[in-house]
Amino acid sequence: MINPNVDDTLPTKVQPPQKPETETNKRIGKRKRWLWIAGGVLFVLVAIATGAVAGYFSALQSRVQQERDQAKLEATTQFQLAVEDIEAGRYRTAQQRLEFVIETDPGFPGATEKLAEVLLELAMVSPPTAVVTPTPEFTPTPDLRGAEELFNHAHLLMRNREWSNAIATLDLIRQKDIAYRALEVDGLYYICLRFQGMEQISAQGNLEGGIYALALAEKFAPIDRDADGIRTWARLYLTGASFWEINWLKVLEYFSQIYPTIPNLRDGSGWTAAERYRIASIRYGDQLVQMGDYCAARDYYNTALAIGGDDQLAPTATAVQLLCAPPTATPPPATPTVPTEVVTPVTTPETETPQPESSPVP
Repeated sequence: MINPNVDDTLPTKVQPPQKPETETNKRIGKRKRWLWIAGGVLFVLVAIATGAVAGYFSALQSRVQQERDQAKLEATTQFQLAVEDIEAGRYRTAQQRLEFVIETDPGFPGATEKLAEVLLELAMVSPPTAVVTPTPEFTPTPDLRGAEELFNHAHLLMRNREWSNAIATLDLIRQKDIAYRALEVDGLYYICLRFQGMEQISAQGNLEGGIYALALAEKFAPIDRDADGIRTWARLYLTGASFWEINWLKVLEYFSQIYPTIPNLRDGSGWTAAERYRIASIRYGDQLVQMGDYCAARDYYNTALAIGGDDQLAPTATAVQLLCAPPTATPPPATPTVPTEVVTPVTTPETETPQPESSPVP
């Protein structure tokens, strides 16, 4: 039976035919699979290579650290043996050990100082002996008696701590024969310049000359910690003094570092670090007073008075103290109030006034 409501002319929905898989599509699919496989293999290889490189550098770093530890251990052992050699008077052996320590670890604590002590002991105690240098046949032997005599004289001057004269004598040796005991003469130069620089800075107040002498000593060998420290303080002193009368705050900044450690360090003027710090505190306090900062000025005045008494500064400091913290007015004592006694009136009962009796009228 035919349904009259259905339109037979409408086509039914037909599924589109699927495209057959061609050879090109197959090749593209295979290529994509191979790319994924190759990418995975490459990732694995990169990961393996990265791990191998990281492991190599880790092992290399570990090996370098082991070598450093071994070198440090050996340097420590040689340093301890050098100290024993110094106590036993074996200065030549101690010198060799300390030179090995410095070569192995230039920053080894105390090695440079000990080497300087050993070189000084060798210069003071061990008299020099003539060294016979073999010469080729038919070559005349140079006359070293003049250089040898100067060498002995230099040792004598060093024993007397006449550093300038000893350096002048070493200069004569170099002028006479530059190759004569070159290493030993270099060591004597180092000792003389080092001690001369220290003495000029700490005892003579010749800061520029001391710094220059230590710089010359440094050309022969690294200077020790004590010499480098005194040179640093001298440089700070000169830098702080360069701001004198120009910037008192800068002067205080530099001399506040010097004063607690080396208060007696001085320059050619004869002013010590403590005195410069005291005067700079007063001058900067005066500037603060002019700016109206009385409390800060009071602190700087007190610092100056703590370094040294000053009769002229004391009244100023007292006045500034009063301006910083003026005394408050004391209130007058309160007058005690006497409590007034409250008198309660006593009420008496009313009494009747007696009336005279009236007599009867006759």
